Amino acid sequence: MTDCLFCKIIAGTTPAHLVLETPEVVGFLDIRPVFKGHTLIVPREHIATMVELPDELTVPLFGTARSVAAAVRNAFGAQGSFVAVNNVVSQSVPHLHVHVVPRTKGDGLRGFFWPRTKYADDTEAAEYADKLRGALAEG
Repeated sequence: MTDCLFCKIIAGTTPAHLVLETPEVVGFLDIRPVFKGHTLIVPREHIATMVELPDELTVPLFGTARSVAAAVRNAFGAQGSFVAVNNVVSQSVPHLHVHVVPRTKGDGLRGFFWPRTKYADDTEAAEYADKLRGALAEG
């Protein structure tokens, strides 16, 4: 889909801090993270919501989200993660994406109120992407 931001990231025509690429999915840092290291996992195929997700992409998408949820602990010293999918409501980009947010007890995230933060600059975002790629490579 030519006007979809995530399709443009997948195609490489819009820059993003990629943390992983497989034949089925791509992972990259959210540009408005809840906490630094907040990653979005998206199917390469343009699929609007989880309702339309074909069975054959369920395991690649959610298996990758599981791997990223494990990796954020090692990459960022997180105690755990918050994993979420919005469908239409609160879905700022109409391309299915799984949020994986690093969490630490007392981090201030409560319920479904998602305060957002910013990376200091592109260099800091690249450092977070590098750390997560490294943790994913370690398995």
